[in-house]
Amino acid sequence: MNAVNPLLETTELETSAINQAIDLACQRIAPTWPLDQLIAVNPWWEMTSGRFSEVAARLGALTQAHCLMPKQYFADQFGKTIQENHLIEAVKEANMNANIEMLKLHLDQDDCSLAHWHNISDFLDSDRDRQHKIAWRDEITHQISQFCADYFQRSEFSRAYEEGPNAVYRHWLDVIRHDPGIEILMGESGLTKQFTLLPDNYEQLFHEAMAEMEIDADVTTDYAHALLLDVNGWASWIAYRRWQDKFDGIENQQMQELLAIRMAWELAIWRYQKQTDATEFKRIRYFWKRQLSSLPVLLNTHRAEQEFTWIWQRAAELAFQQELHQALRQTTPQIENTTPQLQAAFCIDVRSEVMRRALESQDTKIQTLGFAGFFGLPIEFKAQGSKFTRPQLPGLLKPTIQVRETNTDLLELKAKERNYNSNARWSEFGDAPPATFSLVEATGLKYAYKLFKDSFFPTKHQHPINHASQITRWDLHRDDKPLTVGEKAELAAGILNAMGLTTGFAPNVLLVGHGSSNCNNPHAAGLDCGACGGQTGEVNARILVNLLNDTQIRDALQSHSITIPQSTRFIAALHDTTTDEIKTFDANKVDFEVQQWLEKAGQTARRERAENLGLKDLDDHNLLKATQQRGKDWSQVRPEWGLANNAAFIVAPRNRTKHIDLKGRSFLHDYQWQNDKNFSVLELIMTAPMLVTHWINTQYNASITDNLKYGSGNKVLHNVVGGHIGVFEGNGGDLRIGLSMQSLHNGERWMHEPLRMSVYIAAPREAISDIIQRHSTVKNLIDNDWLHLFRLDDGATIERYYHREWHKVN
Repeated sequence: MNAVNPLLETTELETSAINQAIDLACQRIAPTWPLDQLIAVNPWWEMTSGRFSEVAARLGALTQAHCLMPKQYFADQFGKTIQENHLIEAVKEANMNANIEMLKLHLDQDDCSLAHWHNISDFLDSDRDRQHKIAWRDEITHQISQFCADYFQRSEFSRAYEEGPNAVYRHWLDVIRHDPGIEILMGESGLTKQFTLLPDNYEQLFHEAMAEMEIDADVTTDYAHALLLDVNGWASWIAYRRWQDKFDGIENQQMQELLAIRMAWELAIWRYQKQTDATEFKRIRYFWKRQLSSLPVLLNTHRAEQEFTWIWQRAAELAFQQELHQALRQTTPQIENTTPQLQAAFCIDVRSEVMRRALESQDTKIQTLGFAGFFGLPIEFKAQGSKFTRPQLPGLLKPTIQVRETNTDLLELKAKERNYNSNARWSEFGDAPPATFSLVEATGLKYAYKLFKDSFFPTKHQHPINHASQITRWDLHRDDKPLTVGEKAELAAGILNAMGLTTGFAPNVLLVGHGSSNCNNPHAAGLDCGACGGQTGEVNARILVNLLNDTQIRDALQSHSITIPQSTRFIAALHDTTTDEIKTFDANKVDFEVQQWLEKAGQTARRERAENLGLKDLDDHNLLKATQQRGKDWSQVRPEWGLANNAAFIVAPRNRTKHIDLKGRSFLHDYQWQNDKNFSVLELIMTAPMLVTHWINTQYNASITDNLKYGSGNKVLHNVVGGHIGVFEGNGGDLRIGLSMQSLHNGERWMHEPLRMSVYIAAPREAISDIIQRHSTVKNLIDNDWLHLFRLDDGATIERYYHREWHKVN
């Protein structure tokens, strides 16, 4: 089908340059996780080797993306949170020649619509009869997106469906070559023929397009990046598949194939225009070539326009930081040497900060700890009745241990299998294209009854896998071999050391995972524990409790210098972040006093969150009922606010923050550097939890600054794609990523303030600096202004690591 043009032959050197430029563009796309494992991701993660301001300018130039809030937002903040002293400090830090009046004048100017990059489809649309013809950009995005939805839904069920080189690209070619409806829809007779002339190899497609459209190698990367940003949602999904394949040592070229598909459209309509309207083609070619040569000027224009806005952004961050610094410098209470009656280890999640304060405030015998919610277990979990495994750890990590439920209760096992299989079958049926009509028609009155019951008599949603059996035992395997007692003890010892819990055990030690209770919400996993791979922390908490209560493992821990008293009981629990209830899984083993503490803490935490939920006028009893109802209400678009307004990550002993009301804005990780030999625990924190909190923070920020590109729009309009791949907003367009507007805005105001993460670490500066220098990922985040890093000393001094030096904060 392909006609070879000898004029398009390229030298080996030119081919190598094109391939390198293409690969660099493909590497710029960050992954997005599937709905059933949804975790927050920095959508610019793969570009953190560059300065944030440079990335923002480039994205603005290439696709009109916004990494900063509009000027009116900062104008509204001036005189409230942002004061003149914050602006002066921000200007000084940036070493810029500007004054307050200049900065205020900048806000008085409208957000100008700067010139930006145009793909070939954009140039054609500029002179297209939009009243009678569909825009090229809209149809291209729709066609590619519908193809991807079909292709990747099928390939999720069978990887054999996509085996072989060029599989995605060739399958797309086969589809579009046999779809004459496109040229009818576009009103462009003869368009289909252009697709028959495209090369069957995606690399050859790149070379033909570069040559015919006269694109130099030095522009290729940005042009290719701009094309991928047209279908950024699907590019992000493919980046996730690439991320997973890297864990298994598999090379994934599907991003290049998606780019080839998008570029094939460019080449096809370029050729089509050339053949059908020579005059118009001449005009388009002129503007196209002029744009290719002016890209550096375009980038500089966007840098210059954003320069003062970055000052306002930094001033907002200084306003938050200075208030927090004042609180951190206050005299902290002395560490009590008495053994507590209750120790409760919570996830570092910002929602846990509220609950920890509420629990600690009741009695000095209560001690809380902050640790990543997967409790250090590098596991993937296989539930009874399920054929599949799922990760229960941060997306940055690969599971090394497989956990299976084992149960001697055959009746319960059969019931779980029936429940799981039934849910799976109906889920598959419901995801079919005609599901909207056929599912209801096939079930008839039975489904009508379900709709009526869910609307007026809702029950609490239970996940068929998350809800593990109460009498479950756990088998732990590594490389298909069961872990020995010694290996389990080594695993437990590493976790206890990382938690800082090796001595002084209380009689009651709670390991509290967390999850959210809500229904009819495709993004529900995003409200569960990000450290657990977008699942609740129930499984991790219960597995670790099972290990730590095992007498054989306790005996083996002695060789690791850890002695757990016989009187100490580890108890698994789950914090429901929607209702602020803490459920223990061994209620008969929990002291009455402890249970009373937990109930009182939930009551206090609910009261603190009531105002943001619009429930502040309810008494305690009705407040609990109202929060429970929100989780069961299938029409509720705001069951809770999740991690909205997160802004800081504090790595320090709890006594450094126990006296501060952090307002649910800070991730808290307990850490005592004096007990950390070789600073291995600190290294783990800075290379895993710190990155996870950065991902969460940046996803919330990006979803606000540009919800069209990096958010998922209106939750009410979401339609699930492929059962778990993602969502469309409506029935088409690109795959949507990020947070919906209902997760960010209450209808009157933003519930999240977009500030870059401020990280505070209580450790020696040499130890922190050494870890930064040894890990390029961490180094890039700090040196390129993606987050702010501070150090807390043993007194009231706070230092900031900036431009690779430590600076005392006034």
